[in-house]
Amino acid sequence: MSDFNLSNWEEHLVSPETVLNHIKPGMTVFIGTGPAAPRTLITTLLDVDAHNIRDLELIQLAVQGDTILSVEKLNAPNYRLKTFFSGFVSWDTISTGQVDLIPAYSSEIPQIIKSRRIEVDVAFIQITPPDESGYCSLGVAVDVAREVMEHASLVVGEINSKMPFTYGDTFVSIEDFDLLIRSDREPVTYEIPRVTETMKKVASNVASVIKDGDCLSYSMGALFEALVPYLSDKKDLGFHSLYFTDAMAELVNSGAVNNRRKSPFRGKSLASYALGTKELMTWLDRNPLVEFQGIDWVCNPKFISKNPQFVSIYEARKIGIMGSVAFPLKGAVITGPGEGIDFFKGAEASKDGRTIIGLPSRNAEGKSNILASIQNYANQLRLKESVHMIATEYGVAVLKWRSLRERAQAIIDIAHPDDREDLIKQARERKIIYPNQIYVTRSAHLYPSHIFHTKRFKGGNDIRFRSMKPSDEEAMRRFFYRCTREMIFYRFFYSIKTMSHDKMQEYVNVDYEREVSIVGFGGEKGDGRIIAEARLIQEETSNFGEVAFLIDAPYQGMGVASYLLGLLIIEARKRGLAGLTAQVLAENQAMIKVFEKTKLPLKTNLDSGVYQVKISF
Repeated sequence: MSDFNLSNWEEHLVSPETVLNHIKPGMTVFIGTGPAAPRTLITTLLDVDAHNIRDLELIQLAVQGDTILSVEKLNAPNYRLKTFFSGFVSWDTISTGQVDLIPAYSSEIPQIIKSRRIEVDVAFIQITPPDESGYCSLGVAVDVAREVMEHASLVVGEINSKMPFTYGDTFVSIEDFDLLIRSDREPVTYEIPRVTETMKKVASNVASVIKDGDCLSYSMGALFEALVPYLSDKKDLGFHSLYFTDAMAELVNSGAVNNRRKSPFRGKSLASYALGTKELMTWLDRNPLVEFQGIDWVCNPKFISKNPQFVSIYEARKIGIMGSVAFPLKGAVITGPGEGIDFFKGAEASKDGRTIIGLPSRNAEGKSNILASIQNYANQLRLKESVHMIATEYGVAVLKWRSLRERAQAIIDIAHPDDREDLIKQARERKIIYPNQIYVTRSAHLYPSHIFHTKRFKGGNDIRFRSMKPSDEEAMRRFFYRCTREMIFYRFFYSIKTMSHDKMQEYVNVDYEREVSIVGFGGEKGDGRIIAEARLIQEETSNFGEVAFLIDAPYQGMGVASYLLGLLIIEARKRGLAGLTAQVLAENQAMIKVFEKTKLPLKTNLDSGVYQVKISF
């Protein structure tokens, strides 16, 4: 412990060069992370060529921004870097042995320090000036600073008045430091990522499965910036995240995030780091709405799971058709499975928790981001069980508790339309899907993606509607077997006892050039339970379209059929049809009333117990 205190600490300030005189060859030096990196000390350390600055081991949890060692410095004999997160360092630098990457769960790192598995001799920590009680703030990077300070032989504080004073487990006494220097450098800041139109569509689909009251794990990247306008109308969202960003501050300011339904740290957004612009740093200064805690708390799956409806969101680089995920290698904050697994496990244990992966279907070069296999891609999460949903600009694939065949079909359905046929072929060859799986090529670009919304019916029942996809085969098959004989007969006009794969795959592979099929889903978002289907088939000999309906028994009498008929009328008019036709059994008077409610010109003709219904536009 030092011999200076609140009243005299400024008298004991030393130069960075003086600090380096206390370093000996072979020492391990801990360096603060990201925006809290002590830049003055780092710069001095890397620029000095003294006899004692030799064979130093540098420890930095996440290597980010311009505070890292350059490749040239790493090649020098003076330094070697150990890190847990690859961050902004090129993966090639790690794979060629220039940087030691320690695979570990984020939540384990404090214990690694405490156990002295990694001995820390010197700690370089950036702090704020002390307050009136003599306490400094660790600012916007808490991680394992406290553990390191307790075990290091020499603790050096770089006092920076431009560092935000934050709340949480950030307070350290000025007396805890052995040496102090002053810095006037701006904290490391990060530019807000550019958002493309495609990423906006991805974000819209991600937001569609985020519910009021969800607690989110957020990060920095184009997806998270794009999410802001789509989440701003949500209610009672919360944040429990390793990083806090500009986008998160914007959502707090919008009122969408109030952390009201969180369990730990209710009313506060929880994070270990802040990454963002100078404006964010100003916003965070003495802001009681954000709680900074060490990664032993923030990344602890048990602690995470105490938040109901915890949603772990990540942006991916590549996706395999069975659900494997390759994270970005460089320039991204999502740094690897060690971080992701903590949050994925927390989401899995959370009540109604889930994980969502978002990415564009193609990269900037126009190549598919969805592949039959990503086996040779680095920085990969192989826990397919932990990936619940994947979103691209073409929709959301719900994977939780689905078979590998169902998962592959669902992921292929959200690939770029021009890539789907080849993915189907590769999936057949790998025996992931049925060898006779069909694919209607021309339907890919004709898919009515605009049919995607939720409608509330009698009794507060919410039903989500969209156009049918090939991956709906199993859900539609289960729906078929839930239907009574009478319902099946009303729909198909003959008794069907079984619905084989061959029959059902023909049914769900809709030729949208001449057909429209709309399905309704009941229950919670993502459970995949089809409760209604309506179909329009353009007649070959006339300018009319034939319609048919199938409504699950518990949802009959709520107006679902009338609503679906209204949607089909809209689609028929878009296609320039003159009207609709239907065949209705005489005893199915409820369906006749559905057609009568349209108030459109209606003709019915009873022939052999079947009404021939005709509606003209």
